[in-house]
Amino acid sequence: MRYLPASSGTDIGGDWYDVIPLSAERVALVIGDVMGHGLAEAATMGRLRTAVHTLANLELPPEEVLAHLNEVVCDLGDDSFATCLYAQYDPVTGLCSLARAGHPPPLIVDPEGGVECLDPTPDPPLGAAEPPFSTVDLRLPDGSLLVLYTDGLVESAARDIDTGIAECTQVLTSDYGRLLTCPPRRSRIGVRGTGGRQAVDHDRLDRLCDLLVGAMLPAQRLTADDTALLIARFHGPASGNIAGWPLPEGPVAAGLARTRGREQLRAWGLDKLVATTELLAGELVANVVRHARGPTRLRLIRGRSLICEVSDAGAAAPRIRRATELDEGGRGLQLVSALSQRWGTRYTDEGKCVWTEQPIAWPGTPR
Repeated sequence: MRYLPASSGTDIGGDWYDVIPLSAERVALVIGDVMGHGLAEAATMGRLRTAVHTLANLELPPEEVLAHLNEVVCDLGDDSFATCLYAQYDPVTGLCSLARAGHPPPLIVDPEGGVECLDPTPDPPLGAAEPPFSTVDLRLPDGSLLVLYTDGLVESAARDIDTGIAECTQVLTSDYGRLLTCPPRRSRIGVRGTGGRQAVDHDRLDRLCDLLVGAMLPAQRLTADDTALLIARFHGPASGNIAGWPLPEGPVAAGLARTRGREQLRAWGLDKLVATTELLAGELVANVVRHARGPTRLRLIRGRSLICEVSDAGAAAPRIRRATELDEGGRGLQLVSALSQRWGTRYTDEGKCVWTEQPIAWPGTPR
């Protein structure tokens, strides 16, 4: 990741980027550019950045995130405009969904070093667009790179944006560029052995940022615009780190969910999390039995944390309510909240998914 202010003038710019963790090991990537320079543009950037975090936490799809951001910019007045790209990546499916409002197209680098530029025609900028926004779904191979940038990297008075994108592609496909874009080998021992590989990859991507910036924005060249650069490597989960089961209807589903969870965690060597996960899975499934409708499914994901998900066909999101001393129920979600590091709900094409996260204390992890 890089941010470079303009070298000419002292005005503050409005370029920004963010990486936002979502549920189920998913991640949101966002990059944007408020048009103009100055305190007002910097303040607009701050508003948009805050709004993106709020919308991302609601698990909204990219086109809806941009639609809400468009409202924020429109409310600021007729002279406010911004470009933005918002992407969501799901490592389980390998699907990357993104929407663009006036923003330059991302570059996609496959694991073999080939570079593809998406359709250069985006939707209009925020403040000038009329939703709905278009969403592009990409199935990315494990180890692919997504290169996001603002126009300051590729466009200037001496270079149009198409020429700049072509030059970026040449840098990425050069001998040194291919060396840096090449993904390190995956560890054979699952998530426990990824630390060294991640450090190597982080160093490669750091040097790749330097390579792009050095080639596109030489130190001796004055720039009239800010530049933001974000390069992300996409990895799917290691083999065997996902387990899922359909559940029957009725109260028997909660007991079966506890049994499946207990057996899988013991197979993963996560015995210390068995008791808590049994409680979480049982409460989430019981909530479906009482208040939602099937089909119901349990899924466990072993990654940086342990994720327990229960999905169903209902549309209503569960809510924590205050139970009185005389109430016989109503405390299940309070228990889920107390036992989880994080929990929440996201909507799917089939209904909804309620998820929880618990930290995994791998050997050598600081406490």
